[in-house]
Amino acid sequence: MQIESQVIEIIAQQAMLDPADVTPDSTLSELGIDSMGVVESIFAIEETFDISVSFNANQPDASDFDISSVASIVAGIQRLKAEQG
Repeated sequence: MQIESQVIEIIAQQAMLDPADVTPDSTLSELGIDSMGVVESIFAIEETFDISVSFNANQPDASDFDISSVASIVAGIQRLKAEQG
């Protein structure tokens, strides 16, 4: 799956890890990504996939974009891409 591998690359780069160390079940906090890293990851995801993610770093739980795990980020991207049609 291309989206998943691209997300893993982005997340691994933010966490300064080898992509092989990032799995779909990985959470950003497990990988050591802080709130600034989350924001940078969101920007990289928006740029890579040409989407707009509604995410407020001050209220991450209020967003409809789930960043709890790599798999949830992939699902969010797929949903946004499908909505673009």
